[in-house]
Amino acid sequence: MKKMEKFILSIATTFAIVFGYVQNVDAMHIMEGFLPPSHCIFWAIISLPFLIYGIIRIRKITAESRRSIVLIAMCGAFVFVLSSLKIPSVTGSCSHMTGTGLGSVLFGPAVTSVLGIIVLLFQAILLAHGGLSTLGANTFSMAIAGPMLTWILWIGLKNTGIKKPLLVFIVTALGDLFTYCITSVQLAAAFPSESGGFMASALKFLGIFATTQVPLAIIEGILSALIYMTLINYARPEMRAIGFKIED
Repeated sequence: MKKMEKFILSIATTFAIVFGYVQNVDAMHIMEGFLPPSHCIFWAIISLPFLIYGIIRIRKITAESRRSIVLIAMCGAFVFVLSSLKIPSVTGSCSHMTGTGLGSVLFGPAVTSVLGIIVLLFQAILLAHGGLSTLGANTFSMAIAGPMLTWILWIGLKNTGIKKPLLVFIVTALGDLFTYCITSVQLAAAFPSESGGFMASALKFLGIFATTQVPLAIIEGILSALIYMTLINYARPEMRAIGFKIED
């Protein structure tokens, strides 16, 4: 392992250790036992194909370039750190960033789905953040839907002339917000409003989440753009190895 690879890995590990421990509070992951069993099963089944394909993609990427292992580990640590930093909300709940957008930009949503479920599983078991029964729903919203939108926007806009750091900011911030749009849909489907049904409930959840999630999405976009610029400047061989064209 080269010096730069050791540096990136050590930074990622340090951040994970320092910021990984959080207090047990209600947070934006859907908590254990909150969804009906049928909804838990549905979201788990929907998420499974993405996870299987993600494992296949990780094996292929790491087989083609051993350098990619360090970047994948860094993306996983980034997800863990940001999604573990829970910010108190004026609505009485908590909000947090997702951290999945950067991994989606670098490796695509399939790889990010695997990183996301590993983080969610760890948090559910050891940090009481989320839950095992709601793992499928949380995986779909945070590790699949959000990264998917980020990747689609990145692929669609990366050749438009927008500066790459600015584009990373835009797509990762929107991916973060989309995660909570999907979470709102999941909760509204499980608990439709007595007056207004699904749509009224979805709008209510969106309004609750938006209060703190909009500024957090902006912060995540900024952090993702900063890390992207750092990788471009200091990890060029690793970035080229995973397919990024970087001019010297």
